[in-house]
Amino acid sequence: MRLTNITFGFARWKRTLFWLALSSVCFLSPYILRAQATSKEMCLSCHGVQGLEKVRDGKSVSLYIPEETLSRSAHGALECVACHADISEIPHASELQPPQCSSCHADASRDYAESVHGTAYARGAKDVATCSACHGNHNILPAKNPDSQVYPLNLPRTCGGCHGDPELAKRHSIPVTNAYQLYMDSIHGQALTRSGLLVAAQCLSCHGSHRIFPASDPRSTVHRTHTPDTCGNCHVGVLKTFTSSIHGREAKAGNPAAPVCANCHTAHQIKRVEMDSWKLEIVRECGTCHAESLRTYRDTFHGQVTALGFTRVARCSDCHGSHDILAISDPDSSVAPSRIVGTCRKCHSSANASFVKYDPHADPHKRARNPVLYYTARFMTWLLAGVFGFFGLHTILWAGRSFLERHRENHHHSGSASSQATNAEEGKK
Repeated sequence: MRLTNITFGFARWKRTLFWLALSSVCFLSPYILRAQATSKEMCLSCHGVQGLEKVRDGKSVSLYIPEETLSRSAHGALECVACHADISEIPHASELQPPQCSSCHADASRDYAESVHGTAYARGAKDVATCSACHGNHNILPAKNPDSQVYPLNLPRTCGGCHGDPELAKRHSIPVTNAYQLYMDSIHGQALTRSGLLVAAQCLSCHGSHRIFPASDPRSTVHRTHTPDTCGNCHVGVLKTFTSSIHGREAKAGNPAAPVCANCHTAHQIKRVEMDSWKLEIVRECGTCHAESLRTYRDTFHGQVTALGFTRVARCSDCHGSHDILAISDPDSSVAPSRIVGTCRKCHSSANASFVKYDPHADPHKRARNPVLYYTARFMTWLLAGVFGFFGLHTILWAGRSFLERHRENHHHSGSASSQATNAEEGKK
């Protein structure tokens, strides 16, 4: 009896499993058929034919997708409907919704939505960077693939599609209208594109990838408060030196007038510091903050030679340093009283304590800085004015006297000639 009950129960479970399986097949069959109808092979039966195109906004748009390109892409293993989720049947609608990359790339999409590109796109700007504009569409490749649009060697050209267009920059009020051209001529651009150095800074190195903000936004990696750290990702040693300098300490304290990397080196058109053009430009750049120091420097032999375009004389960095600039009161400063002789000896090997009494920023207009120079300059000014005034007056008086004498002499000659003519007439009579 017990064996009969077990046999009956087993048969009942078999029938139950059979009906569950049959119900599942009936329920899932529409989706199975849909998957078959919208498979990659089915899509490529049309989109894999060269010459397939349509007209959109008055322009002919190609709908041809090479099978090889699609299979090589990062999404090659996916079916078309994984991105084009609004396709439910073949033939599909003539216009499809843009793929929602956020369904798989949630973090990147969230960062993009907050970025300058994402907010502009949300406002309705259609000519800003989107996922496909940077990564491609059916030809998306991993960033480490040399053929990827965002591979380091290719990224400048990808970004340059927009940031090399002055008209687009004007439409969106982008301050730098030719960033791509400036970058390509810079030391970073040449190292990347001409030398193939993948470690050279490119767009992503400074601005980031998806979370890009304007330089004026405190969240931006190129905001002045973050610039030293951003540059320091590559220039580690320079960052350490700059941070301990007077400029670095002032910048960290929040002084908006303190220079950071971009103030001296610029942002996109960074040059080699060994170039003569850079050596001359940096003198003028220092003067944008230190106007009085530049003015007094230009009065010296050093300053006048550099103003003529020569670089074989002392410039700001030769005396004060470059990234390690410190206040003169700091014992470690290269122009501190205890170190100034050694600094001058870099050019003047015989420099001594008397030599360094020379004032490289002498100002004859400031009595407190150098009273002897101040009064000497005033004396020389008055002496020069007196000499020119005296001899100027002498010249004017001499010119007047000469004019009178010449007039009197002419009058005398004309009188004598008249008398002679009269006497001649009387003699004839």
